[in-house]
Amino acid sequence: MQLNSRRTFLKQNSLLLSSLAIAPQAAFAIHNKKAMVGEIVGHGEYKYRIDKHWGIQDPGKIPVKNCHEMVQDRSGRLLMTTNHTKNNVIVYDKHGVVLETWGRTYPGIHGLTLANEGSADVLYFTDIERNQVFKTTISGEELLRIDWPKESGVYTEQNEFQPTEVAVTPDGTFYVADGYGKNYIIQYDHKGRYMRHFGGKGSGDHQFDCCHGITVDDRDRNNPTLLITSRSAQEFKRFTLDGKYLETIKVPGCWICRPVIHNDLLYFAVLGTKTWWEYDGMIIILDRDNKIISAPGSVPVDSKNGSLSDLTYDGRTFMNPHDVCIDNDENLYVPQWFSGNTYPVRLERV
Repeated sequence: MQLNSRRTFLKQNSLLLSSLAIAPQAAFAIHNKKAMVGEIVGHGEYKYRIDKHWGIQDPGKIPVKNCHEMVQDRSGRLLMTTNHTKNNVIVYDKHGVVLETWGRTYPGIHGLTLANEGSADVLYFTDIERNQVFKTTISGEELLRIDWPKESGVYTEQNEFQPTEVAVTPDGTFYVADGYGKNYIIQYDHKGRYMRHFGGKGSGDHQFDCCHGITVDDRDRNNPTLLITSRSAQEFKRFTLDGKYLETIKVPGCWICRPVIHNDLLYFAVLGTKTWWEYDGMIIILDRDNKIISAPGSVPVDSKNGSLSDLTYDGRTFMNPHDVCIDNDENLYVPQWFSGNTYPVRLERV
């Protein structure tokens, strides 16, 4: 499904969305007579208690539209992007209390990546409407702005560049995934100077079909790699830091957003398993051998012997989850796309 098709659908359903904005928790009531609070999801040692009331705000004061991604800063605060221009970034504490909001000029805010620069946290995020990438302080002061990569020679105009995610190495080199554009990965040095590009749209090993998410996989400390989503192909692809293809990890039945590495595990949100336009999705956790550890939001599975293709949406836990943030107590926070303007769901590790 192309981005323009999704935009058309959203416009056609604006009346429904505006009605749900009055009471965001009502979106869950479309399918469920009672909110899931206190129920347990997940498998094996990775089970979680659901709280769909966490973080709900007065939408007249702190509204959301599509919620995209969340990160936790070094002080323990949780930051989330939403493309509502009254507050593009919402900052929560771990109890769901809003500490601050900022951003009114990013209508297409999307990926959100936190990096450390000495004693300071910095943020990288993309805007698919403005066709730009931004680096800011933790409170939203712009430090760097990246426009479309003319230097690459593969773009002829700004609108071709619709970046969805950024990954950052410890030395400040960063990679931009043009997931809704031409599907290239563009590498920049720490000052934002173009270095190289690789990938592009296609079905070859080195190409992508919606390179929606990207991260630096540093589980092998001596040999970090790039783990990149090819969402419409339902797979991850692994590359060296200089853009050489290494392997493909298939995730059948899963329209995946971005990979998130936490300790020794790979977490990712599955936006949908059957169709874009039904409430759907789950969170999947894989070990280093890409075996299922847990899948909150799916019906019970044999996590040791089951395959990704065996997973089935449980019909009630999530509504198009777009990302997963793991806090320092192993709790999960899940922002959701096209979910009736809902606030993020918290899953408490049990």
